Amino acid sequence: MSDVQIGVNEKPELKHWIPLSIQHVFAMFGATILVPILTGLSPTTALFTAGVGTLLYILITKGKVPAFLGSSFAFIAPLIAISSSADFGVAYAMGGAFAAGLFYCIIALIIGRFGIAWMDRVLPPVVIGSVIIVIGLNLAPTAMDMAMTGGSGTYSLAYFSIALVTLAIAVVSSIVLKGFFNVIPILLGIVGGYVFTLVMGAFFPAYHLIDYTGVKEAAWIGFAKFSLPKFHWVPMLTFLIVSLATMAEHLGDTLVLSKVVGRDFYKDPGLHRTLAGDGIATAVASLFGGPPNTTYGENIGVMAITRVYSVWVIGGAAVIAVVLSFIQKFGALIQTIPVPVMGGVSMMLFGIIASAGIRTVVESGVNYGEKRHLTISSVILVVGIGGGMIQFPLGGGLNFELGGVALAAVVGIILNLILPRSLDDIPEETAEEMIQDGLKK
Repeated sequence: MSDVQIGVNEKPELKHWIPLSIQHVFAMFGATILVPILTGLSPTTALFTAGVGTLLYILITKGKVPAFLGSSFAFIAPLIAISSSADFGVAYAMGGAFAAGLFYCIIALIIGRFGIAWMDRVLPPVVIGSVIIVIGLNLAPTAMDMAMTGGSGTYSLAYFSIALVTLAIAVVSSIVLKGFFNVIPILLGIVGGYVFTLVMGAFFPAYHLIDYTGVKEAAWIGFAKFSLPKFHWVPMLTFLIVSLATMAEHLGDTLVLSKVVGRDFYKDPGLHRTLAGDGIATAVASLFGGPPNTTYGENIGVMAITRVYSVWVIGGAAVIAVVLSFIQKFGALIQTIPVPVMGGVSMMLFGIIASAGIRTVVESGVNYGEKRHLTISSVILVVGIGGGMIQFPLGGGLNFELGGVALAAVVGIILNLILPRSLDDIPEETAEEMIQDGLKK
């Protein structure tokens, strides 16, 4: 590709390598630590398992796929339900996560043996693209809440000003600046927004948002602890059902990344390797008490903006994440980034995820003149964005919940399988045979 700044297998100079990797750390940091905060797990452990999982993923995919793996939002509900259940607990939730990781690997083995044609039938671009759009648009309210209220739920013009300044710096850096500064717009946006917040706090003490108390209280060094998960069929089934939706997310992320980078990762190194890498990363994370991992759209967004696709940069970000998990004071310093600043860059990154879904649909040639496609996309969007949810008892005092992106993905898969296909949706050779058979009759 002519507009590539740094290719997949290119190793940048060290003076560029480190800041490029740091930018990816910033992109994934907020989401990666938010999941453990919401589910009662350790944020530093999540950083450790994200970094280790990404390095394992790079190894399994032969260093051909520049994807960063971080905490999965799809598993938040089952993590909370099982961890807080009187009948189970965190260890059983980790058992469910471990089972989900193994399930990924089983599907990867099937793909490696029988190919991906059946996956194309179950999850065609119309489903994957629509689910990706739902993922991005589902995150949009989170971005705007961080930008306008700082996560407090109460609107603040000061917070929104910080977010807009951060967004403006990132946009200008991406479009106007030249050379190296053009490829680190997210990092520049965060740094600029942080400095602006400090200045505003100095003039208006009521908006002093940066507190270093956590940095002072944090230990210098800390390590993630290995622990064996416990297994029960209820948590395992819960996680396996949710993993069907996260597989669709994986397929979508891999397809989008292929479009962004200009390579077909479904074929090389193969979907079986990318899926196995995701599964093994999730299984390993459960052994340390970390949340399940997934490929991160935020980092794909960074690559789409910067056109830097180097696996070395992603690997560097993974190493930095592991180091940060050990140096707890530095991790605490990163957590001082004001919520409105993260909201500002999220306005850019989350929108790119949704746009990537649109791009998937368009470039795959999905014909919305075909009512079948229009119906599938329409229902996926309404169910996913509208907050659709189903609940049913699984036993052990648990009510399984499937909603949002997960439910949208499942509904899309079912509709795609049961709705009749027209000739426009059937391969040309097969369609001609059907026509000839009809004429004979």
